[in-house]
Amino acid sequence: MGSITRSLANNITTSGVILPAGITNSSVSAVTSFANASGGTLILLSTQTASASATISFTTGLDSTYDAYEFHFINLHPSSTGGVKPTFQLSTNGGSSYAVTMTTTVFRALHSENDASANLAYDTGGDQAQGTSFQMFSTDIGDGNDENSSGILELFNPSSTTYVKHFIARSNGVNTGSFSLDTFVAGYANTTSAINAIQFKFSSGNIDDGIIKLYGVKKS
Repeated sequence: MGSITRSLANNITTSGVILPAGITNSSVSAVTSFANASGGTLILLSTQTASASATISFTTGLDSTYDAYEFHFINLHPSSTGGVKPTFQLSTNGGSSYAVTMTTTVFRALHSENDASANLAYDTGGDQAQGTSFQMFSTDIGDGNDENSSGILELFNPSSTTYVKHFIARSNGVNTGSFSLDTFVAGYANTTSAINAIQFKFSSGNIDDGIIKLYGVKKS
């Protein structure tokens, strides 16, 4: 038995599984891809890029494949109206309508560039109590060339037909007064119907620029 074969044999269990010590850079140097291999717990499902877009909708990808989904929004920038809020709504009919009843809660921390103002407060104008409006998930974004918002929206078990659907959003944005706005949003869609689509838009005007990525969270 050669040294390479002997080394490999010493790192295989009785059930035929190769131990971590049996896999090195040199042993896999000629491999260009692995079938059914995953690079982590987040599985990228789709990406959409705004370009003066009134809305961005995801009408596929939300199903029972994963128990949780994440939307990563990157540098969302409004077209021409400062002080607007990125918002979202959900759908139970594949995107034919977006008006699911929600109950939500919002608070935010802010700090100005000139260090003159700092605050942590509940946002009474951002929440809903059994409302069907689009829910804000970031606060008062400015329309300056460098002003935008980035963050993550998590949606849990949208395909359940037993439970309401919880969501959590965390973002940071820059508003027209040059404040850093750290916004926390949470709530639930008060429906036992499966959620199968979501739409994003600003509270006014178009999404001039920005990227939204949809990830599935791999089941353990």
